[in-house]
Amino acid sequence: MTSLAYAMGSAPGGTAASGGFGDWGFIITMVVIFGIFYFLMIRPQQKKQKELKAMLNNLTYGDAVVTTGGIHGKVSGLTDAIVTLEIADKVRIKVSRSAIGAIIQKAGAPAPKE
Repeated sequence: MTSLAYAMGSAPGGTAASGGFGDWGFIITMVVIFGIFYFLMIRPQQKKQKELKAMLNNLTYGDAVVTTGGIHGKVSGLTDAIVTLEIADKVRIKVSRSAIGAIIQKAGAPAPKE
């Protein structure tokens, strides 16, 4: 019985399941998968990082911000790496510039409606 299975073998030029594409079918499939990953995962993440970097570079005194840890405050001091936030009257903390998650209100802008 096993001699019959070995006698059948495979189709010449590759396997019967390849459909005649050979290595090109694999290469095309990999390119399509990479394209899907690029447009669904890599590109949006790069865009988000670019927007975050622009937001951090545009911080000014008086901006109302929220940190990634959830602390709300107003920018009272800026350096290249550290932002000083006033979280209450005469209460200031220093946080890393990269810890700023969002600008709630720009300095001089009207307060947002809640």
